[in-house]
Amino acid sequence: MQKRFNIKTVAPNALKAMVGLENYLSQCSLSKTNKELIKIRASQINGCAFCINIHTQDAIKNGETNQRIFLLTAWKEAGDIFTEEEKVVLAITEEITLIHKNALSDDTYAKALQFFNEAQIADIITTTITINLWNRIVLSTHLTIGQSLA
Repeated sequence: MQKRFNIKTVAPNALKAMVGLENYLSQCSLSKTNKELIKIRASQINGCAFCINIHTQDAIKNGETNQRIFLLTAWKEAGDIFTEEEKVVLAITEEITLIHKNALSDDTYAKALQFFNEAQIADIITTTITINLWNRIVLSTHLTIGQSLA
């Protein structure tokens, strides 16, 4: 894989804006568990090894189990390993990450309203959009595991 530029060097204001999103998300209403499930699942869909590596480690540090991480790609078939709330979060994540298919469906949005208020749904959407942006930066710049954005 050809080495490419470092976003921090070439576009520091873009990176600063991304860090601003991360600062917002660190204070938002979502649990750490839900945030990491979003970040891992979107990164799996996008094939971003760099982000999968970081966020599985973060999830484990926050108390996530190996079993749940291993089953994340098959969450729909994993029975009650994931809560109904988590399943809604994962459905939103997949629908937004795969936006070219249907975007966020009315059915999933209605299910989300059973567990979350509009501000929390906005935080789920923002978390999903942010990790998708990170995935695209990492994959487009060929950042590999062990490298740093800094």
